[in-house]
Amino acid sequence: MRAVCQRVSEARVTVDGVVTGAIGAGLLVLLGIERKDEPHEAERFARKVAQLRIFEDEDGKFARSLLDTAGSALVVSQFTLVADSRRQKGTRPDFSQAAPRAQAEPLYNTFCEGLRELGVPVETGVFGARMAIELVNDGPVTIVLDT
Repeated sequence: MRAVCQRVSEARVTVDGVVTGAIGAGLLVLLGIERKDEPHEAERFARKVAQLRIFEDEDGKFARSLLDTAGSALVVSQFTLVADSRRQKGTRPDFSQAAPRAQAEPLYNTFCEGLRELGVPVETGVFGARMAIELVNDGPVTIVLDT
């Protein structure tokens, strides 16, 4: 499982011209799920994201998390995050390690529910849809996490 976590002052996702999720201050989480991922990893990964200290305290240090700041998360599934581009021939990424929808969607939902159980307000895109994402990256601060 891989997540790109972007600290935002606001973000929203649109599908077919309709906003399906929007947040103010918090994290935009682009989530890629691999074939090897398990439900317990999704729960643990949600805790890791919720506790990620990338929000500044009064001294300007990265000392606060989503939980500390009462921030929200906009979680968007993105299978392309688990692409392997190390092939010796060609330039097309290999997506064979991305989990199929039947496996990935429940794990995505488990991740989102794990955040909610920790008290993080969660908005989402539409799993598997073509989405447009708008964000105001705060900092910018972008962190890549792996399980």
